[in-house]
Amino acid sequence: MISILYVDDDADIREIADIALSLDPDLDVRLCASGEDAVALAATWRPALIMLDFMMPGMDGPATLHALRAQAETRNIPIVFITARSSDRDIATLLALGAEGVLAKPFDPMTLAAEARQFL
Repeated sequence: MISILYVDDDADIREIADIALSLDPDLDVRLCASGEDAVALAATWRPALIMLDFMMPGMDGPATLHALRAQAETRNIPIVFITARSSDRDIATLLALGAEGVLAKPFDPMTLAAEARQFL
């Protein structure tokens, strides 16, 4: 099984992502509603990939990425941002922060699992 952590503060988007990623029987998906929860879960579960919302209250996506990179347990986990902020400038900024990639919202539920796999 390939473990994927999906982080988004919007419950509806988390549910759609969970269903979309679960279409791939080889993916084991867990969900978090906040950056703080994601940092804690990733340190113990150590997913193969983290899919991270950019705009969240409290700890936003970039702050979450920074916190994950600061922990030895999560430092090398690939992180892909899922965001509506997908201009060339936004993408360049996120890649410069250390993201493996950026996927635009709204995403296509039928292709999300395949898109996730390209970052593994």
